[in-house]
Amino acid sequence: MTEAAALPGQPRGGVLSGPATARAVNVLAPNPSAMTLDGTNTWIVSEPDSSLAVVVDPGPLDDAHLSRVVETAAKMGKRVALTLLTHGHPDHAEGAARFAELTRSHVRALDPALRLGEEGLAAGDVIITGGLEMRVVATPGHTADSLCFHLPADRAVLTGDTILGRGTTVVAHPDGRLGDYLDSLRRLRSLAVDDGVHTVLPGHGPVLEDAQGAVEFYLAHRASRLAQVETAVENGCTEAAAVVAHVYADVDRSLWPAAELSVRAQLDYLREHGLI
Repeated sequence: MTEAAALPGQPRGGVLSGPATARAVNVLAPNPSAMTLDGTNTWIVSEPDSSLAVVVDPGPLDDAHLSRVVETAAKMGKRVALTLLTHGHPDHAEGAARFAELTRSHVRALDPALRLGEEGLAAGDVIITGGLEMRVVATPGHTADSLCFHLPADRAVLTGDTILGRGTTVVAHPDGRLGDYLDSLRRLRSLAVDDGVHTVLPGHGPVLEDAQGAVEFYLAHRASRLAQVETAVENGCTEAAAVVAHVYADVDRSLWPAAELSVRAQLDYLREHGLI
């Protein structure tokens, strides 16, 4: 879910279905919008020599898309053995139950309400499927239940909506919290610096090949927005809608409702830290 779809510092090219790394293949859902960019990226992840695959974020409840994911896996010689969710927003998770029926696979997520099967997900979990190793990274902030999945063999991380391929993401107040989100970005920066992750496989938009650069861009953007919101309040903007009109004047008005969610999260953060 994007807050602004045309910020600087974004990669070349558009979004296409197909291989992104040695182990990750994208199947793009047909749900483009101002909020979802080109559509939701559904990821099929597997070891090259394995017959088993994991699908991350099956996407909206669209039978044609879900069937295309299954067919793509089959053409790769794979059977979907597990479905994972980065978070519960409908553009990522609405199709999960139907997809589980099609593939006879369990669905694992942080939110118990989204699980289909006995096992959930928690920070630090290591998921092994057909020799494929994926590590669960807690990244709350966009939503309380947001997770990322570290794919060590490809030096990659699947980020859902925590980092997008274009623009910046919404801190979806009140479920999303800015302090949590900043901590999550720092956690992802550590993956880049300490674990050598260089590729971001996002929930929307194209693949990013400079994970650390993307995180630094997001952190700088958040610091800039916070300063703008603080200044707007000092200038007499006391309501979130007024702050949006002041800070996001150059952003398409269709994105203002999403921007207001982030503004409310920023106002909470500034109040909690005694800055306004």
